[in-house]
Amino acid sequence: MDNTLSVSEAVANNFQMSPAALLVLNAVLAFMMFGVSLGLRPADFAAVLRRPLAPVTGLVAQFLLLPAITCLVTWWLAIDPGLALGMILVSCCPGGTFSNVMTWIGRGNVATSVSMTAVSSLAAVVMTPLNFALYGGLNPYTREMLQEIALPADNMILLVVLVLALPMLAGMVIGARFPQFVQRSERFFRSASLLVFLLFVAVSFSKHWQTAVQIAGSVLLLVVAHNALAFFIGNLSGRLMRLPLVDRRAVTMEVGIQNSGLALAILFTFYPSAGEMLVVAGFWGVWHLVSGLSLAGFWNYHNRKWRLQGELQQSPQT
Repeated sequence: MDNTLSVSEAVANNFQMSPAALLVLNAVLAFMMFGVSLGLRPADFAAVLRRPLAPVTGLVAQFLLLPAITCLVTWWLAIDPGLALGMILVSCCPGGTFSNVMTWIGRGNVATSVSMTAVSSLAAVVMTPLNFALYGGLNPYTREMLQEIALPADNMILLVVLVLALPMLAGMVIGARFPQFVQRSERFFRSASLLVFLLFVAVSFSKHWQTAVQIAGSVLLLVVAHNALAFFIGNLSGRLMRLPLVDRRAVTMEVGIQNSGLALAILFTFYPSAGEMLVVAGFWGVWHLVSGLSLAGFWNYHNRKWRLQGELQQSPQT
């Protein structure tokens, strides 16, 4: 325990971010959300009302089941408060902006994924601060640390509006007015967003790599297990609601790919000394891309395998 405390202190004392770097992080998040929203239309939101089962299933899994189960698991396992609170914060964030691409690669329902991303990003304005305060306070191991952090809810809401809601609205407006621009630039925005985000995380952690390595083993194990839990919750929710395979894949991706960049922005803005929470969010930001792409590739492979088997069965026997 003493060793854990010393590591915690070392992490808390070493992870800091300058105002300029913080501005860059928020700009990166806004850029990512703007790029994803270029293809959004009001019809995508209307589609949720016409066919609500899959999006609602995903949103319940994302904003209710994942944070609640994360809180219970971290409580049951008595995980270190800093790490547990980092896991709870990530679980309270909306779906990540790359879930749509991974759903497409995995041959899931992209329309369902896009509508979920849009609605969850708007819902996060209220749900992320509310869930973080609720589940962070319910866990007796994280309650004291949460009270010490005392994140201002109104400022957190403002941050979510600036990096998610406003860029989304701007992307939708520009996408509707300049459709040719969207066709030419959509792939660029997706690729650039991924590269810029990974570069930012790499640069930030390179400055503190010795501290990160100290807790990398325990944190990475928690992140991998937590991410697997998120995918499982999404997939199980889709199965329980008897969703079609393509919708189930979309829901699974949306719940498993969390916007950990938002968690980083919240922490660096309001509590930059929460080193363990920062490491959890940073590792999530890299790992869920690896796991998401792996899962999408697995689905894609099986789709091709099933299609080939179907073609062989239908071909005349020689």
